Amino acid sequence: MTTKEEDTMAKDMPTKYEPAGVEAGRYQWWIDNGYFKPSGDKKAHPYSIVIPPPNVTGKLHLGHAWDTTLQDMIIRQKRMQGYDVLWLPGMDHAGIATQAKVEARLRKQGVSRYDLGREKFIQQVWDWKGEYGDIIHQQWAKLGISVDYDRERFTLDEGLNKAVRKVFVDLYKKGLIYRGTYIINWDPQARTALSDIEVIHKDDEGAFYYVKYPFTDGTTFDGKDYIEIATTRPETMFGDEAIAVNPNDKRYQALIGKHVKVPLVDREVEIIADDYVTPDFGTGMVKITPAHDPNDFKVGKRHNLPELNTMNEDATMNANAGKYEGLDRFEARKAIVADLKDQGYLLREKPIVHSVGHSERTGVQVEARLSTQWFVKMKPLAEQALANQKTADRVEFVPERFENTYTQWMENIHDWVISRQLWWGHRIPAWYHKQTGEMYVGEEAPKDIENWEQDKDVLDTWFSSALWPFSTMGWPDTDAADFKRYFPTNTLVTGYDIIFFWVSRMIFQSLEFTGKAPFKHVLLHGLIRDEQGRKMSKSLGNGIDPMDVIEKYGVDALRWFLITGSTPGQDIRFSYKKMDAAWNFINKIWNASRYVIMNLGDMAAPQLPSADKWDLADQWILSRLNATVAQVSDQFEKFEFGEAGRALYNFIWNDFCDWYIEMTKEKLTNGTAEEQANTKNILGYVLDQILKLMHPIMPFVTEKLWQAMPHDGESIMVASYPTVNDQLANPMAETKMDDLIALIKAVRQIRNDAGAPMSKPVNMLIKVDNDEIKTIFETNRDYIDRFCHPAELTIAKDLTAPKLAMSGILAGATVYIPMAELVDLAEEKAKVEKEIKKLEQEVMRSEKKLGNEKFVANAPAAVVEEERQKAVEWQQKLTAAKERLASLAEA
Repeated sequence: MTTKEEDTMAKDMPTKYEPAGVEAGRYQWWIDNGYFKPSGDKKAHPYSIVIPPPNVTGKLHLGHAWDTTLQDMIIRQKRMQGYDVLWLPGMDHAGIATQAKVEARLRKQGVSRYDLGREKFIQQVWDWKGEYGDIIHQQWAKLGISVDYDRERFTLDEGLNKAVRKVFVDLYKKGLIYRGTYIINWDPQARTALSDIEVIHKDDEGAFYYVKYPFTDGTTFDGKDYIEIATTRPETMFGDEAIAVNPNDKRYQALIGKHVKVPLVDREVEIIADDYVTPDFGTGMVKITPAHDPNDFKVGKRHNLPELNTMNEDATMNANAGKYEGLDRFEARKAIVADLKDQGYLLREKPIVHSVGHSERTGVQVEARLSTQWFVKMKPLAEQALANQKTADRVEFVPERFENTYTQWMENIHDWVISRQLWWGHRIPAWYHKQTGEMYVGEEAPKDIENWEQDKDVLDTWFSSALWPFSTMGWPDTDAADFKRYFPTNTLVTGYDIIFFWVSRMIFQSLEFTGKAPFKHVLLHGLIRDEQGRKMSKSLGNGIDPMDVIEKYGVDALRWFLITGSTPGQDIRFSYKKMDAAWNFINKIWNASRYVIMNLGDMAAPQLPSADKWDLADQWILSRLNATVAQVSDQFEKFEFGEAGRALYNFIWNDFCDWYIEMTKEKLTNGTAEEQANTKNILGYVLDQILKLMHPIMPFVTEKLWQAMPHDGESIMVASYPTVNDQLANPMAETKMDDLIALIKAVRQIRNDAGAPMSKPVNMLIKVDNDEIKTIFETNRDYIDRFCHPAELTIAKDLTAPKLAMSGILAGATVYIPMAELVDLAEEKAKVEKEIKKLEQEVMRSEKKLGNEKFVANAPAAVVEEERQKAVEWQQKLTAAKERLASLAEA
């Protein structure tokens, strides 16, 4: 953007904030000038973040907007602070999720992936990735995120594929990856295995079916020729291989070794004893179906039971289910229950609501299925990660409580099933010889490839994304420039809901393959909910598109809301009322900046005049600015961005806009040339610092305003971030201005209560308690005249209060305005009496606290001294109030 364009803008600024105009062309201008790239300054400290790669399943939602805004704010501040910053972008292929989306699209066209074949189907998915990758890029631009696009990665690009193959092969050679037949979670719609954390448990309506299992040899039990077994899944009965009882359950000792018949099929199973059975749960007898239940699978291994699978991959019944072959599992359940009833096997049926696992991606009920899969042996990797938390290289969780979540999961971890029966993803680097069946695992395919067939499965998406912090930096080439410069990364920002999926896996993979933790800090945020606190979902129809919010309010307003709306680890509720407030705040900044910029004219970049030229208002605003810089910088380091936002809001809206700007107007209008020049420089300096403090949060509007004012440098993006300047700190000036502001507020309140307009001059009398406050008011009469409009002003220690006057009680002074004709005397007395009661309570509270020996002895000296000062102030106000009441009584 040219200087000429910005000069025009400075002379013709709109009277209100118009986000569309502010944002137009700005992002591309930043990119064209290379501001998103690392500085390349080898003397600067590196600071890096890798973006949690969004899935190419669809558009970004508000949660993504929150996540990326937090990262962008950190990165922009670090860039301005002189760090050599890298924010590396990328996207995740999201195996099962993306494949499910493409298959759903194809189903609408009446086509399945099997109709297309693997190669053509994968091309369809790449087309999808191109379509939604472009949309995500457009959304990133709208959000203003300052990533280095030249370093963008994709979890299926060749560099990451190389890293994935190396990790797989190395873990396999170490015995940490193995292939075996186990019970796994199975998604019958996607027809793939799932890990435990990809299963969501929901309450479903179901039933307990109490079924007869007849003895085969004439045995009776409790006078019956059968035992009673309860099941919620009668469709799995055809895979029953035993009935189990607890070996210590005296009720069933005589039945161990007996045989019963599985209903509806001509097959016998034995009653066995196993500690797995809980005697006091149900009847204390359970059927064992090794191919359809993970616990039954373990029992079956202990007793060498066959594993009879009764379902196909799509959850239809197979040939082992007899006449029910081909039926969907739920249709089969209905038919089986009907037959059990007709043939006298069903004793009773009891409706229940129970927790059932569902696929996180497709939403269908998960089946426990016997399957040959690839697994990662997790115990040694988890132990290494937990041990690292006791070293200097530990990962700091923010908030700290989430380390307990991480630790508990690592301590109770199961082996990780990493193979997926999908077509979209990293192919498992294992090949099987077509003649001998020999298996080969390697980073490269066998040389005589025509004799080998590669494993058809792909790896779990999280296997590749677990390598993200270092694979994106060039690893396994440990001499890669980015890997050497920017790894380990500094901060990971992500939602607390993927600690298990992603955070933990990045940690143990990084430790295993680089010997270092992948990041120093993990900043965890919550979820964005609607105004009622509900999770946003399609079913509720309460989802909100961040692009729609930006269209209405501008991206800076959305970013301000997201940054200030919550604390680390907490959820946030979206609110249009809060969005209105965010827009209003930016509009306040806009109009304040407009006032300053219009007054600066053609002057050079603002410079602070010498300190002997500062009046009280100047000293105060510069001291308040310095305190705000210190507070904001401190809160940023703690990731307490909401607190930083509140400090900025209070300083900008209250101190700068409501007070200091108003105080400058008289000097700019009627001051000497020197006073005007000094005031302009201080106004410009403070505005420059405000815009720089706000830039990481509100990048677009701050750049627009900064370019419109006199400045040094090309872009606010690469300008220096404000730093604490001890020479600006002036607690005495802040105290004096606090007294002056308290006086002005008291007069405004009196006028408001009396219904007297501020423009009407009135006589004012100020009774002061000491010479110090008397001097403050006398030396700043210009401000009192401007803001209070006194017809006559009297400031004295021995002043006699008028009998008919309204008053305002300050610390060290009382202001009186004779307005008897506007005041109801009885109401004024009641008001003062109420104030006296309030002050008496404060005096009693303070005296009680100071009378507490434990408080005085144990509290920090500064806290005790502060309480003593408060006690003096409350007593002063109480005395003045009683004097006021006495004068009213005499009237």
